[in-house]
Amino acid sequence: MKLFKALACATAFAAVAFSSVAQAAGYPERSITMIVPFSAGGPTDTVARLVAESMSKDLGQQIIIENVGGAGGTLGAGRVAKADADGYTLLLHHIGMATSATLYRKLPYDTLKDFEYVGLVTDVPMTIVTRKDMAASDLKGLIEFAKANKDKVTVANAGIGAASHLCGMMFMSAIQTPLVTVPYKGTGPAMTDLLGGQVDIMCDQTTNTTKQIQGGTIKAYAVTSPKRLDVLKDVPTAVEAGLAGFEVGIWHGVYTPKGTPAAVNERLSKALKVALKDPNVAARFAELGTVPSSEADATPAALKAKLESEIARWQPVIKAAGQYAD
Repeated sequence: MKLFKALACATAFAAVAFSSVAQAAGYPERSITMIVPFSAGGPTDTVARLVAESMSKDLGQQIIIENVGGAGGTLGAGRVAKADADGYTLLLHHIGMATSATLYRKLPYDTLKDFEYVGLVTDVPMTIVTRKDMAASDLKGLIEFAKANKDKVTVANAGIGAASHLCGMMFMSAIQTPLVTVPYKGTGPAMTDLLGGQVDIMCDQTTNTTKQIQGGTIKAYAVTSPKRLDVLKDVPTAVEAGLAGFEVGIWHGVYTPKGTPAAVNERLSKALKVALKDPNVAARFAELGTVPSSEADATPAALKAKLESEIARWQPVIKAAGQYAD
């Protein structure tokens, strides 16, 4: 009887494995939807469209971007969590995938249990920027000004859970001074008001700020990367500028719904690796102040490890700040 059960289990396992491989062999047979949980034209959307275009070539099927913004990226993530686990619905999300696990105490999905992993895409540095007519000449002066006027200085962000919100929250924690937070419904309107001088400070991804900094329409005080960026050589790192230990990167990853066959995820990971080696993708990323993830990081295992470690990293920061989205 035991032998029969063992054989039955082995047969069932082999059948599942064969089904997974068979499904991947013909995959993809139609277009794929990549959900971006933020508005079109924003920094994460820019990353997604560059990568999706190149992945489409390797897969032989078009990847269509669908923007499902709202609730700090959780609406889009929730859509993917409930989608069919067949490899035709993907999620490209940033660090908010990890932070939302603490920011939202009642998520409609389990961050660690309801998704499979494809791989890391890129780690985008942040920039501490202000309206162009800010008087402070360096980061030290900006911090002094902010502390002296904490009830008046405004910090814009693209909404709770957005990269700019997370970085702004960390900035205020680093200078130990709460400032006036002004949330917007997306990066676009937040940047518009910064350009117009309606708000004072913003901490956002280089994918959204580099061209504005280069054009002189906003003022840059620091980048949050370990070293200066080639595309913004005159902008010091936050550590160089005197903000010890302030390093923030907004990493991006690609996910699929829980239960998506491993062979399908591996096929997607292969296409991702090809895309990240695409000279056009690398060149465009460089213009935006970031670089593609390494081949070792563009894997399911690397993304899984990153998500788990980032949830652990941000949980105490968010709890200490006492800022929740629900």
